[in-house]
Amino acid sequence: MEFETWWLLAIPFFFGLGWLAARVDIRHVVSESRSLPRGYFRGLNFLLNDQPDKALDAFIEIVTLDPETIELHFALGNLFRRRGEIERAIRVHQSLLARPDLPQEYKLQSQYELGQDYLKAGLLDRAEETFNLLTDTQYGAQARRMLLEIYQREKEWTRAIDAARGLQESGAGARQKEIAQFYCELAQDELVQTRPDAALALLDKALAADRSNVRAAILAGDAHLAKGDVETALASWRKVEQQSLPHAALVAQRLMDGYRAIGRPQEGVNLLKNYLAEAPSIDLLEVVFKAVLDLDGVEAANQLVSDELRRTPTLLGLDKLLEARLMEAPPEMRSELSLVKNLVHGYAQKLARYQCSHCGFKARQFYWQCPGCSRWESYPPRRTEELNVMN
Repeated sequence: MEFETWWLLAIPFFFGLGWLAARVDIRHVVSESRSLPRGYFRGLNFLLNDQPDKALDAFIEIVTLDPETIELHFALGNLFRRRGEIERAIRVHQSLLARPDLPQEYKLQSQYELGQDYLKAGLLDRAEETFNLLTDTQYGAQARRMLLEIYQREKEWTRAIDAARGLQESGAGARQKEIAQFYCELAQDELVQTRPDAALALLDKALAADRSNVRAAILAGDAHLAKGDVETALASWRKVEQQSLPHAALVAQRLMDGYRAIGRPQEGVNLLKNYLAEAPSIDLLEVVFKAVLDLDGVEAANQLVSDELRRTPTLLGLDKLLEARLMEAPPEMRSELSLVKNLVHGYAQKLARYQCSHCGFKARQFYWQCPGCSRWESYPPRRTEELNVMN
């Protein structure tokens, strides 16, 4: 390729254009910065230095002196809400909405922020009313998420189902697992009211939404048991092993009681032993231990726990082994063994917790919805110590 001499002339020309553009941009930035209130920079400096109280005072001063600073109103309202000063946050956003000259874009944003204020304050009716005004706007997806949260807090499960479906249809992601859980909540209410047929109809809808929903299978068994159909109840509970074998521990006692009711307890023990071999669990071991103790005696129960402790060494398992040993210990050994057992039991109970895999919230009982973060199906069906041993 030949070298063209006019290229040498073009280089200074393009350099000059770049220098001129940079000068224009710098002047624009300088003029913009000069138009901002001095208090804005003071507030920003306080925020950067991790002094939110002083930053808040600076921003309040700006808003008081210059009511036209709409963005600062939003920043101020958010600061109030984060600090827990909900009444002041509400007043800021209401004052924005009261302005007749407020552009539509900012009006919608003010309504959304006001709805969050009401939600944070626990004023669920007002929050619901506010978010309903936004469902057909650019804030539609966010508003539906907030409405879904409200309906769950109020335990309005039918409305929660509609809200979750609305989110799905808007392209905000799948909500099938949550919808199935909402149907389970409705079915649980029907069981409390001794209406098993109505509960079963709702559980069919739950399984249609999510075929892998373990809770629906468990509740279906409970509904059949309420109707006096033990065989069908057992069949429903046994579906859990196909959906999630670790969750079989949650139905172990139900299965054992059911097999006893139909006069086949040994079949129940054998089934639970198979579960225990494939998915070790201290809760499952507890049920099997009591069943073996009842059917086969202390020695067999002792051997069962001893074998399980070798396979899965946990403090919870040791507690169960000491309980078994205490039953067959000679009288002169029981006092000392009981002391050791009580000591181990005290520590073991501290580890006998279920833990949310999302937020880490620990609880003595198993929850389908975490009390800490409100996530559904975030609790593994094993105790924390078991999970640590497995990891």
